[in-house]
Amino acid sequence: MRREDDTDPVDTRLGLRLAELRAEHGWSLGELAERSGVSRSTLSRAERAETSPTAALLNRLCAVYGRTMSQLLSEVEAAPAAVVRAADQPVWQDRASGFDRRSVSPPHPALRGELVEGRLTAGADLAYDRPPVPGLEQHIWVLEGSLEVTAQDTAHRLGAGDCLRMRVWGPTRFRCAAPEGVRYLLAVVRP
Repeated sequence: MRREDDTDPVDTRLGLRLAELRAEHGWSLGELAERSGVSRSTLSRAERAETSPTAALLNRLCAVYGRTMSQLLSEVEAAPAAVVRAADQPVWQDRASGFDRRSVSPPHPALRGELVEGRLTAGADLAYDRPPVPGLEQHIWVLEGSLEVTAQDTAHRLGAGDCLRMRVWGPTRFRCAAPEGVRYLLAVVRP
């Protein structure tokens, strides 16, 4: 058994990612063992980074999860950058709907949360028919202007400084009725 201070950081991140993948599929260690042909104890030790997984073990797990080994390793090779410079924050614009989205703290496989700055022009109305991940946690903090957010058939009117906290299970709608537009910060946390 490996001592805690001898653990390779890549093995630690790989173990965490393997545990996340199993959880995303809703499988127990026993179910994954049956699907992969790898013992429960070996799977458990790999997820806890008590052992460095072999290429053969990773190949079996990649087959079960429908990934190439390169895909899996790319998800864990580098730790997320501690600082994301403003110039490196990707901006996406939906000009047709009047929505600008800056990824202030972009998603990373090693992190559960991200920060997004949203800007809606006056009259912008965005409707989403479902969350990308059911149960997604969102915190919406209005920085300037006002915003109406509808979730689970309840409309919330938010002014500058207000914050809406919610888990998203169904359709949502973001609407800007303010003549000056709205700027808000969206914190997203995966379940």
